[in-house]
Amino acid sequence: MGGCKERVLARLHAARLHARPLRAKARQRVAPVVKRHFTATAFLVRGDATLLHWHRRLGQWMPPGGHIEEDEDPVQAVLREILEETGIVAEVIENAARHPFPYPEQLPAPYTILVEDIPGPGERHKHIDMIYFCRPLEGVDPLPVDDPTLLWVSERELQSECLLDAAGCGVSAAVPEDVRQLALAAITAARQTSIR
Repeated sequence: MGGCKERVLARLHAARLHARPLRAKARQRVAPVVKRHFTATAFLVRGDATLLHWHRRLGQWMPPGGHIEEDEDPVQAVLREILEETGIVAEVIENAARHPFPYPEQLPAPYTILVEDIPGPGERHKHIDMIYFCRPLEGVDPLPVDDPTLLWVSERELQSECLLDAAGCGVSAAVPEDVRQLALAAITAARQTSIR
């Protein structure tokens, strides 16, 4: 009986010795801690165009979006950001079927989630960015805010990769590739779901 117990203890000891280097290697592979902020971004589509704005600090064309506040879900955040930045009341274009149970509540899924490096100002961090495709509610003015940095960019302009003028800024710039591809996907999704 004593021999069996000794063999079990020897195996446990050998397993622990083998696991130590593995745990040490695993600790070495862990990336340094970087703060992550959850954000929501909207590709707002009207007809064959999507709304972009010239982001002065970043010097590039971007869709409306921003941080998800503590007491809101991603859909509330994306619709709030659209309203704050453009004055447009919008809805999310759903891209996936909902499950047939009544509870718990289900939110429309984002089209994709991007992890973006944010260099500053301030501390470097990452945005976990939930990308939604949206459209103005029927009967809503397509651009009630008088802001020269907002621009409806057509599908043709996005496909041709032309430079867009940022009115009032004296700048012409191409749309970043990720924004261009997602804007084109949003226009296609809106077209496919236009019959409600």
